[in-house]
Amino acid sequence: MPELPEVETTTKGLRGTIVGLTIKDVWTDLATKDKRQREAIANPKYFPVFKKEVLDKKVLSVERRAKNILINISGNKTILVHMKMTGHLMYGDYKKDPINRFIHFTISFNNEDKLYFSDARKFGKITLLDTKTAHDTKHLNNIGPEPLEKKFKLKSFLQRFNRCKSKKIKTTLMDQSVIAGIGNIYSDEILWRASVNPERKVSGLKEKELKLIFAATKETLKKGIEFGGDSMSDYRNIHGLPGKFQLHHEAYRRTGEKCRKKGCKGIIKRKVINGRSAHFCSVHQI
Repeated sequence: MPELPEVETTTKGLRGTIVGLTIKDVWTDLATKDKRQREAIANPKYFPVFKKEVLDKKVLSVERRAKNILINISGNKTILVHMKMTGHLMYGDYKKDPINRFIHFTISFNNEDKLYFSDARKFGKITLLDTKTAHDTKHLNNIGPEPLEKKFKLKSFLQRFNRCKSKKIKTTLMDQSVIAGIGNIYSDEILWRASVNPERKVSGLKEKELKLIFAATKETLKKGIEFGGDSMSDYRNIHGLPGKFQLHHEAYRRTGEKCRKKGCKGIIKRKVINGRSAHFCSVHQI
């Protein structure tokens, strides 16, 4: 699933391409009776409502909240896109990579270009919200602070994590109500960098270890954005091209390989923790 760096990379790309354009048409071939998609374009009864509301509206701005992309349009409306497991948005010519072929939604603009949503597993969510109340809806109202915001300081980090003392640190990092945007890939990389074992409970961590996790969180996410996101799986940027963070993994999916930490002789291991895979060094992550 695309995490904060991938969603941020997409958001930045959209700001540079679709802001100022007017929506002239929308299309989807999605059709489901899944109740979880009742208020999303995958519901055949909802899509005509969505289409009526967005036609002839101008794109005013694009922002990110956790793993959600918010496309703010005229008329006080916001198109929310959650890419889920295999989704990614692309603009213009995207046919450079076969992973981009699963097109299930498009927005056509007045300049004759299109925004495409490719989603192999069709789990992605696209819906329409009122801009003024978007952050108060069920889609966004229970999300923790943004870890890269300047106002998110160590004190707030410690307070939020200390409320989860009975949970394992890997699980806590991935809890969107505690902190926004972190998933399987970046939690592994954060804990490798902080030298903390993913199985440890928050209650057993010393304050200096939590400080290391805080610093590693900011550093790792910034590197993810710097490298254009992680394309180990399906993620592609708005031009249909892969990011490069997967070329810099220290832990994630490196099972059986030697640890790259200087002076460490450990081997990367994999273990399932609360239903999610964790990759970590057998020696320096204690």
